[in-house]
Amino acid sequence: MSHESPLIAVVDDDEIVLNAIKRLLRVCGFRTETSSSGRAFLDALDNHIPDCVLLDLLMPGLNGWDVQAGIAASGLSIPVVFITGDGDPAIRERIAADGRAALLRKPFTERELLETINAIGIQNPKQDGRL
Repeated sequence: MSHESPLIAVVDDDEIVLNAIKRLLRVCGFRTETSSSGRAFLDALDNHIPDCVLLDLLMPGLNGWDVQAGIAASGLSIPVVFITGDGDPAIRERIAADGRAALLRKPFTERELLETINAIGIQNPKQDGRL
């Protein structure tokens, strides 16, 4: 069994958001991979399979739903945390119906991010599962 920290992929077309999340996760002891598009992330799945994906829902090209479908089509079961600033209740309902996904609304706090990651089964390596 590997004792490596969990690998979290962050997929967002906003480079500021992408880098801020990456820095926070690394400080907390997670390994990270970043992609600025859904296509780049799906292409990278051949090389690295993350333990979790933080996925912007609304991106140009492949959106978050498309990327989640691509993950499933590849035969992988990777927990997804959708990130969005859209408050549409239909989004919340769709994500709630999927047992492998969670929703994080922008803007979010460091604590909300870590709690959401923990809620889908990925523990903070520097806190032994405690927040």
